[in-house]
Amino acid sequence: MSWNTLRQYPGKLIPIMLSLVVIQASSAMAQVSLEQALRQDSVLKGLQHIDTRRAAIAQSLVEIGGIISPSGQEHRRAQAVAERMRAMGLAQVRVDETPNAIGIIPGRSGKAVIFIATLDDLATVAAHQKEAGTMPRIDGDRVVGPGTNTSLVTAAMLAAAEALKQNDIMPEHDLVFAAVAQEETGLVGMKMVYEEYKDRAVGFVDILGDGRSISYGAIVIHWWKVIASGPGGHSLRGGLPNVNQAIGRSVDQILQLPHPKEHADERAVINISMLNSGAVYNHKPETGWFSLDIRSMDAAIVEDIEQNVAEILKQVASDTQIELKMEPFQLTPGGQIPGARESVLVTTAEAISKHLGFEKVRVSNMGSSNMNVAIGGGTPAIGLGGGRGGRRGYPDEWADIPVMLRTAKHVLLLAATLGEGK
Repeated sequence: MSWNTLRQYPGKLIPIMLSLVVIQASSAMAQVSLEQALRQDSVLKGLQHIDTRRAAIAQSLVEIGGIISPSGQEHRRAQAVAERMRAMGLAQVRVDETPNAIGIIPGRSGKAVIFIATLDDLATVAAHQKEAGTMPRIDGDRVVGPGTNTSLVTAAMLAAAEALKQNDIMPEHDLVFAAVAQEETGLVGMKMVYEEYKDRAVGFVDILGDGRSISYGAIVIHWWKVIASGPGGHSLRGGLPNVNQAIGRSVDQILQLPHPKEHADERAVINISMLNSGAVYNHKPETGWFSLDIRSMDAAIVEDIEQNVAEILKQVASDTQIELKMEPFQLTPGGQIPGARESVLVTTAEAISKHLGFEKVRVSNMGSSNMNVAIGGGTPAIGLGGGRGGRRGYPDEWADIPVMLRTAKHVLLLAATLGEGK
């Protein structure tokens, strides 16, 4: 088996190269301080604009969140977002084939700060939307209804872009606002945006909440489907070889691997959660499979575990006369960029979070979201985390309006600082 062939993310993170990336990015991110930004009339008016537009921002969440948008079927929601971008005067608005909705406030430097929100919902959300048959509703400080929780960040991003545009906050770097598709199914939209902007990116900001937590590193997560194949037949001709024997032996040995325990600091984990084979009592199955979830903060550890798994499968296949093969289901990149914790991107986001009222900001080197693509490629990125509401994936899902407004303010202040690099 060729592991290099199967690897579907940018190459390994090489510390020396990444150190250079961080140095270059830090230079590019030399910017006005938060204190300086807060002394600018345009910035203060932008923040006030968000407050005065509370009702309109909440209504935009009703309209965006009410569009059924399961992962891979985001076209209607993408078009709706693009229409709002055009209406507020963003430049180069487009919907690509993914479909991502992208709009820009142009700068002068040729560099770019890229803000990311997600367009897609869980499949369960789409089912609840169809069952409800009604749009979400505003109820006090909440927008209630399936589709609202995830879409909160999209509505917040658009609110920030509108406030920047309406108050003539003219950036040095391009401010790119991208609502990306297929986050739930392989980070497809983010991969396209990353390829387009990686060469001139100052940094990526994955908007997940209002900034009460910030992540700057990404966990490598590899999902595999291990498929067993062998002779089937009626139970009268049962016995061995049997795919279930191979599955059972493989699962038992994989879960006993000592490797993850040796690397607890790197969050090394192996999990098997799904097994599937056979359909009736009286027939030996010809095929079966089980899931394999391997994750760590270190890509090299994940690769080592995969090699150990491959050796187990090879031996079990030889012992049982059952063919075993690994198929990649979803390979999520990740890694750690040296110096990221002290970078301008992280420290500025942390300062903004404190300014917005969070005394204790959780800053973590592990995350799993669209930002993984950028970090895996060696480009500085953060996940702007925090609660959005509650009951995501349930019929009574809801989004918190004050959280949405704080999220919009955080994005505006990041744009007004990072976007002013020289």
